[in-house]
Amino acid sequence: MSSWNMPVPPGKKNSIDGTTWSFSRFSNLDLFLFSLIVGLVVYWFMSRKKPEPLPEFKKLDTPAPTIRETSFIEKMKKMGKNIIVFYGSQTGTGEEFANRLSKDAQRYGMKGMAADPEEYDMGELSRLSEIENSLAIFCMATYGEGDPTDNAQDFYDWLQENDDENLSGLNYTVFGLGNKTYEHYNSMGKYVDKRLEELGAKRIFDLGLGDDDGNLEEDFISWREQFWPAVCEHFGVEALGDDSSIRQYELKVHTDMNMNKVYTGEIGRLKSFEVQKPPFDSKNPFLATVTVNRKLNKAGDRHFMHLELDITGSKIRYESGDHVAVFPTNESALVNKLGQILGVDLDVVISLNNLDEESNKKHPFPCPTTYRTALTHYLDITHPPRTNVLYELAQYASDPKDQENMRKMASSSPEGKALYQNWVLDANRNILAILEDMPSLRPPVDHLCELLPRLQARYYSIASSSKVHPNSIHICAVLVEYTTKTGRVNLGVATNWLKNKPVTDNGHKSTVPMYIRKSQFRLPFKATNPVIMIGPGTGIAPFMGFIQERGWLKEQGKEVGETVMYFGCRYKNEDYIYQEELEEAEKNKVLTQLHVAFSRDQEHKVYVQHLIKNNKENLWKLIHSDNAHIYVCGDARYMAKDVQTAFHDMAEELGGMTRTQATDYVKKLMTKGRYSQDVWS
Repeated sequence: MSSWNMPVPPGKKNSIDGTTWSFSRFSNLDLFLFSLIVGLVVYWFMSRKKPEPLPEFKKLDTPAPTIRETSFIEKMKKMGKNIIVFYGSQTGTGEEFANRLSKDAQRYGMKGMAADPEEYDMGELSRLSEIENSLAIFCMATYGEGDPTDNAQDFYDWLQENDDENLSGLNYTVFGLGNKTYEHYNSMGKYVDKRLEELGAKRIFDLGLGDDDGNLEEDFISWREQFWPAVCEHFGVEALGDDSSIRQYELKVHTDMNMNKVYTGEIGRLKSFEVQKPPFDSKNPFLATVTVNRKLNKAGDRHFMHLELDITGSKIRYESGDHVAVFPTNESALVNKLGQILGVDLDVVISLNNLDEESNKKHPFPCPTTYRTALTHYLDITHPPRTNVLYELAQYASDPKDQENMRKMASSSPEGKALYQNWVLDANRNILAILEDMPSLRPPVDHLCELLPRLQARYYSIASSSKVHPNSIHICAVLVEYTTKTGRVNLGVATNWLKNKPVTDNGHKSTVPMYIRKSQFRLPFKATNPVIMIGPGTGIAPFMGFIQERGWLKEQGKEVGETVMYFGCRYKNEDYIYQEELEEAEKNKVLTQLHVAFSRDQEHKVYVQHLIKNNKENLWKLIHSDNAHIYVCGDARYMAKDVQTAFHDMAEELGGMTRTQATDYVKKLMTKGRYSQDVWS
């Protein structure tokens, strides 16, 4: 500092080096240099300062999140399993078959596990060879227009995308679940079987194909009875011949359970119906309020219904053509009868706990719950039981003849198949009818609950447009009701349940647990494209949404192409449903053409396909020249096929094509998304 040569006033000392300074005569440059040096010194001190320690927060005692095991290989090693059965299942049947096969493995001296491909890393298939005598079985259902089921979509994508995958160490077999009514019969099962072979895997037994339009159960049993001996031969193991019943779950009765911890019909989270939290899906349905429930038909012995569900505040979005899934319940009278015939208190609180503690599936349905809730909300008690249920229950029949017949029905012998077909399927005997007609059979209710399949959601084509009804979903349905060969009156689970959903019930609002399933059944992107809609009976449902949407587009000032409707019913004065709405749409030029076939109003039956043939020139112009989109909704077995044949005839006659060319022409329309079907059998 002495180099500055500054006079120092008396008594002032510099705190840095002890020298005294004079501030009497400073130039601007001096002030600038002084400020700069002081600033640098301060910065140097500050930068050397140790960072302050962060304040300590008390750790919260939160439970560690459950880490889901995505490695099926590690799980199999840990549990000593050598067979894994993957399932692609939309309605539960594929999963049911997978469980049966994994249980079978035990009878053949092996250990199996059923697995949802959505829960595991399917890239590990190449590692299955690390496990001795290992085998992967695939029970794959085909859904919609040849699509994979929702839970198998990721697996399907993985198979398509991984051309360089080496599965040479994988032993496999496939059983496909399909329906010959549909054009893409069993396409998912066929694809998985072919694709695994392409990637180097070894098929150890032929692809099995089950046809739900015929007898899916019989197809499965026939395949299975040949499959297991082939597996034993391949691996050089001997069947143990153990045909005894194998329980998968054990019963626990709760005597002092807090009722707030007991499931009362929730699908996923406990109390989810009391405290609703979006997003809403198959595991977390929304409780929609019923605001309208009216009968659609004017007369006749059938009951067509129109329901409107309020989705205000749910954040649920839907498009015209989507499906609404609803979770029905079984009729209380059936449940009570089951309780009476088995002599059980239905209100006992129970849990069925998996004996395999490592299994992902801890219970067959949400537990703890009561037998009443299980039989009302969770279990299918109205469909004829499959043969494995009869086989497992046979031991509880006190009459040896009943035992013999039940086991025979579960076998693949021609006599057994015929008995099952005649006594169970053709007679439409559900489990209650079997118990009533076989007085010696009185199984424990817990074993029965273990064996019965889960009650599934039912899907309906939405009969409204979200452009017009953003907070409401409309359903169009007809009550399923028929008399069986045994004289019993059977009612459809869902349609009977919906019919009995009044807007108010003893002062309470009726509700329906529901969620939306997206569809490919969509109006054309360009509103100017003509649309041809063919939907007899309740097949009109999605077209009510389409008509509403085309009307809304016109109101917005958009140019809208021709909108043509082909509807069919039995009698004009009985079941011409939505007559007023259709005629109003025609009057307002939203519908440019309305053709209705009344099949029984004249001596000869007239169906929609006949009206299509009568208007073939106009339709051919719309399709071939104007880029029209065709939509078919309704019965798959007869109507959809007859309508398709009518278009084949049209292309052949007016397009000058051969039959093969005409068939290919319609197939190309389908491939391009210009011929869409929403059909059921």
